[in-house]
Amino acid sequence: MSSPELPSVPPTDVLPKAASVRVAEGERLRSVGLPGVTLTIRSRPPAREGLEPALFVHGLGGSSQNWSAMMALLDGVVESEAVDLPGFGDSPPPDDGDYSITAHARAVIRYLDASGRGPVHLVANSLGGAVSTRVAAVRPDLVRTLTLVSPALPELRVQRSAVPTGLLGMPGVAALFSRFTRAWTAEQRVRGVVALCYGDPGRVSSDAFRHAVEEMERRLRLPYFWDAMTRSARGLVSAYTLGGQHGLWRQAERVLAPTLLVYGGRDQLVGFRMAQKAARSFRDSRLLTLPNAGHVAMMEYPETVAMAFRELLAETGSATGTAAPTGTIDTTGTMDTTGTTNTAETTEPDAGTGTDSGALSERAGGSAGAGS
Repeated sequence: MSSPELPSVPPTDVLPKAASVRVAEGERLRSVGLPGVTLTIRSRPPAREGLEPALFVHGLGGSSQNWSAMMALLDGVVESEAVDLPGFGDSPPPDDGDYSITAHARAVIRYLDASGRGPVHLVANSLGGAVSTRVAAVRPDLVRTLTLVSPALPELRVQRSAVPTGLLGMPGVAALFSRFTRAWTAEQRVRGVVALCYGDPGRVSSDAFRHAVEEMERRLRLPYFWDAMTRSARGLVSAYTLGGQHGLWRQAERVLAPTLLVYGGRDQLVGFRMAQKAARSFRDSRLLTLPNAGHVAMMEYPETVAMAFRELLAETGSATGTAAPTGTIDTTGTMDTTGTTNTAETTEPDAGTGTDSGALSERAGGSAGAGS
């Protein structure tokens, strides 16, 4: 089934110049100064007192805006905040220029320690998934539950479509790519990113696409844009090569927090085959698979991911609110809590609802010896 074309926008030279980061209705931004880093935090005012805190962490090239849709769906369930990692979104580069997984994890830990919000429900995507796995492993006191959407954990057989992202971290490649793509418009760049990250690019609305183009224009004017991208990509590749206690899979085995894993069947950056390995590695895990989703399921199917997150909270007794009844999600799949796998009929999603009728889910108990 071919995907419909992305909505057309006017040429970028006639778009209004984006002078500041977009803030959606009901959101607010603030800057937090910490030792060595300054972080921008996107938040939504809590719907009521007593809600447990949640922190959302984006992936490579993303920002806290990636979580706006899901955060809005969780009003009244958690007190939501999303961080712009150093050098991304509206956060300036780190003072020491360190963009390693450890450095990003250190920034998250420093924020949680300084804010006193821990333990939080930590929710992350892609690069943020690797960062948050490390945070949960080394500081279990800061993490109440862990939700990982297509976490960037090491793969022995990387998909061909993911190779260019890894090569971005190689010395000289970023400069070469920058020269090669100098004539590309922000619209062309966004089309490429959407085609890579979405299972069905046609699910991106005209407004969302326009906002992404404006944000890309803003980022391309930042003098550190490529440096943050390339050094973070290099940091991710370096983390893939670490073994022993510092290896990401070994650290996944050390995570104590109840964990929800979300994988997309059309993910071009993180192999869908890694879902079962992740379910075995995280000792207290639940697996939600979305056959029609790509790399950013929380943006493509925010209702489905939010429902699974609410189910995690209801099951673990972590929060109250508009959670679904224990053991169910709002799809034709079921959230099994007995350790068995339930398979649902896979059908095409309804693009108008944002839910995936082909969702599959299971509860898995990871073994401590499942490292790579």
